[in-house]
Amino acid sequence: MSRLPVRKTYKLFVGGAFPRSESGRTYDAEGQNVARASRKDVRDAVRAARGAQPGWAAATAYNRGQVLYRLAEMVEARVAEFAELCSGRDEVERTVDRIVWYAGWADKLSQVLGSSNPVAGPYFNFTVPEPTGVVAVIAPDEPPLLGLVSRLLPALTGGNAVVAVASETRPLASIELAEALATSDVPGGAVNLLTGRRSELAPWLASHMDVNALDVTGADGDAPDLERAAADNVKRVVHGEADAQSPWEIASFLELKTVWHPVGQ
Repeated sequence: MSRLPVRKTYKLFVGGAFPRSESGRTYDAEGQNVARASRKDVRDAVRAARGAQPGWAAATAYNRGQVLYRLAEMVEARVAEFAELCSGRDEVERTVDRIVWYAGWADKLSQVLGSSNPVAGPYFNFTVPEPTGVVAVIAPDEPPLLGLVSRLLPALTGGNAVVAVASETRPLASIELAEALATSDVPGGAVNLLTGRRSELAPWLASHMDVNALDVTGADGDAPDLERAAADNVKRVVHGEADAQSPWEIASFLELKTVWHPVGQ
């Protein structure tokens, strides 16, 4: 007697767990029923990100780099599964390399982006990069895996927590990435992934008063409307690229704090 296979359910990733949408809705994408997140799910994801962000930011930069390297290990171990959900093995390998690259930058940001500033007086003056806080990311549709990681990792490397809206048309690679995140050392809530209608979710993230920055790389023609909504609480708005790799991508999600200290004290 042949057995029936256990069908996979494609859920959200919020606070380190995999809940269904509170609305119970799904939509069809890539031949699968995928959870369709609601406004309530957006609120839950932002709350989870806000709770996780201080702990993630307080970790040493070296520790954050090691955690991200562990994520690269988890993706590397599932190359075959990821390859079926994106453009192929090359995209997965580039994704792994990109995670490793950003992991290596985690403990170098202060030296490169910070500075000791000359001042006219008996003081030391330092500029120190700090995380912005909670970052909302509208992921691009293509490439489905590398595009999400290229927007997710810069914010995460700098100590921010992220709420990301996955590709609406090709979300399965994002859900697979969530499973890798869940089995890595990334703390629950530091990354939250929502699937569903971009036009339904992005405006609520743009207008949410507890979101500090908005990456509109995948927003396409909706970006101007999202920018106007983001202006209500003076969010930082970032227009990135779907296949970018640069320390300046990390800098887009950092604030620069100036510290004064008397000489000889």
